Amino acid sequence: MKKSIFLLCIMLGAACHSQEWLTDFDAAKRRATAEKKQILLVFTGSDWCPRCQELEEKLWQTAEFKAEAKEKWVLLKADFPQKGGMPEPVDVNAMNIVLTERYNRNGFFPYIVLLDKYGRVLGRTGYEEFDTAKEYLFLLRNMKP
Repeated sequence: MKKSIFLLCIMLGAACHSQEWLTDFDAAKRRATAEKKQILLVFTGSDWCPRCQELEEKLWQTAEFKAEAKEKWVLLKADFPQKGGMPEPVDVNAMNIVLTERYNRNGFFPYIVLLDKYGRVLGRTGYEEFDTAKEYLFLLRNMKP
């Protein structure tokens, strides 16, 4: 019984501490407006892009990033997985394609775009070498258009 309660507490704690990445742009804008935050849009190839995977492990999953994101940003992800080397069929109405047409026409991966609550670009960056999450957070805070 004690073991079950302990496991439940750990699972609830992990769920509360996990970061929610949206995939719908309109939902992100609504949340950004309601919470008075900016939108951090990330273009990623989660299963084929080594630098995207590095950002996932060394930045997006860190306590430092999660704490800062909770205060400042609504997180929006445009993921382009290849699932075993085969790209998914292109649906021109898919949200990740719509976001690419508007914010990442050159197809950079990873690519990070900071937006205001209306979807206007405040800053952009690609991958930068980093050793700690704090270094990358400094970069994100200081992005330029």
